[in-house]
Amino acid sequence: MQYPADDVNAEWKTTHFDYHAFDENLLKLDILGHDDPTMMRMLQDLTGVDPTSIPMNDPKVMSMFNSTKALGVPGEQIRSSVATYGVPEMGTKFVRQMLQETQPSSFADLLQISGLSHGTGVWLGNAQELIKNGTCNIKTVIGCRDDIMLFLIYKAGMDAGLAFKITESVRKGKGLTPEWIEEMKRCKVPQWYIDSCLRIEYMFPKAHAAAYVISAVRTAYFKLYYPIQYYATYFTVRADDFDLELLCQGYDAILRKLIEIEAKGFNALPKEKNMVSQLEMSLEMTARGFSFKPIDLYRSDATKFLVDGDSLIPPFAAIAGIGDNAARNIAASRDDGEYLSIEDFQMKSKATKTIVEVLGNMGCFRGLPESNQLSLF
Repeated sequence: MQYPADDVNAEWKTTHFDYHAFDENLLKLDILGHDDPTMMRMLQDLTGVDPTSIPMNDPKVMSMFNSTKALGVPGEQIRSSVATYGVPEMGTKFVRQMLQETQPSSFADLLQISGLSHGTGVWLGNAQELIKNGTCNIKTVIGCRDDIMLFLIYKAGMDAGLAFKITESVRKGKGLTPEWIEEMKRCKVPQWYIDSCLRIEYMFPKAHAAAYVISAVRTAYFKLYYPIQYYATYFTVRADDFDLELLCQGYDAILRKLIEIEAKGFNALPKEKNMVSQLEMSLEMTARGFSFKPIDLYRSDATKFLVDGDSLIPPFAAIAGIGDNAARNIAASRDDGEYLSIEDFQMKSKATKTIVEVLGNMGCFRGLPESNQLSLF
């Protein structure tokens, strides 16, 4: 039994099982999430750009993984020295820190980052230290499992069969035998490389890293060259727990909320912790000169954020307490023309009393009378 994220104040615990207790009769299916392809489809529809035509070596896009210059905002303003908020596999605090320390500048460097961030015993206490003390850099450090075999064959001149054996043992965390170490030394493999191999517990395959990095570069391309369409897509597909009132207040209010949540540390509510990535993205969006508009009874979509010039119009589903079905009913109820009153809206949309109150508090019914009877007079 273990506390989630080692938080001893958590309300619940998680269970862990010994893998080898059931590994011989376990069928494991890796069913990957489909947020990334969904985002690519929506971005293609909004921009007309085919994601498969996006280059993997655009200098401005590559610069986003080591600075914020391409976005036209200083790092301090968006509280990150790299421009990867919302970029798949590259946007977490852990990976942003890696990007800052390694300063990648090419697709090959990003492959290394992906390998380092998904491995175990590869970055922390290993590659991180080697890069910090100047022993090697992002290009020469061991990042993906394939790197070991290719290095031993082509740089060290080792027999391919033995190089493969060593790679398989290292990537599974089984280390090196004394005989292999002797052979590596005979092939003039540096001591730091041997030590690094001994610390590795699990390594990521390069092909898998490549799939992630291609998706990351495509996303970064849209974020740079089609910003408002990118933010509309991100908030539609990836974000939950919206505080629309806060977002509409702009950059300063969003920054204050972020600082307030961070100050709470472990005491922050789960809902507040879930808001952080969405608030960081909103902070960046508003820093770049874009804004959120309030919910619009006649223009808001059911589930998608809509582009309106340099602003986004939120959907009904972004309001807390309004599910997708209720949001679709509200959007469909406009087909019969303008509402005569709040009562008319409620009848046409089948909205609950609670939803009507929420929309009323957000100012959506400004100018509408309470009932049809009043509108006749």
